[in-house]
Amino acid sequence: MKYEVLTYGNAALRKKAVPVKKVDDSIRQLAKDMLSTMYLAHGVGLASEQVGRNEALCVIDVPLELDSPEKDGPRDNPHVRMPLALVNPKIIAETGKQSSQEGCLSFPEIFVTLARPYEVTVIFTGLDNRERTETVRGYLARAVLHEMDHLNGILLVDRMSTIQKLTVATKLKRLKKAAKAKPAESR
Repeated sequence: MKYEVLTYGNAALRKKAVPVKKVDDSIRQLAKDMLSTMYLAHGVGLASEQVGRNEALCVIDVPLELDSPEKDGPRDNPHVRMPLALVNPKIIAETGKQSSQEGCLSFPEIFVTLARPYEVTVIFTGLDNRERTETVRGYLARAVLHEMDHLNGILLVDRMSTIQKLTVATKLKRLKKAAKAKPAESR
């Protein structure tokens, strides 16, 4: 099943995720459907809130070429198999700093430079229903933090500076207007 990716202005994006009690076939199917939706939208991450669901689940698939800070350099996360599905994720450690352009499927055509930690350690349940701990760096750390923001109802616009918001104000207004114009069942 392909989901519609909700865009800025849709109230569902502000809802906090509900913890998943047990990873079962319905959660595994949701993760599979979310990955399909993400790939069709040309994204690298997607949280359940972005498709109108509220399970604490996000999926991420960082391409190999984005897992290295320099072209043809060593990978930041060679130990992590993609795609990654994180159920009930929690950050337990953050270190370092990175600053880079960030976009979001819920904010099409909007990219802003944001500072995030360079490395994070996240505890989550995998689709095999086992708890895991991963320490990830660089682009993958940024993706994990971005998707976890969604699970907490925090959006890209909330991370923007006032100047960044002013720069993209017209696009933000257009997205909000489009979200209000949609029928209630798709909001």
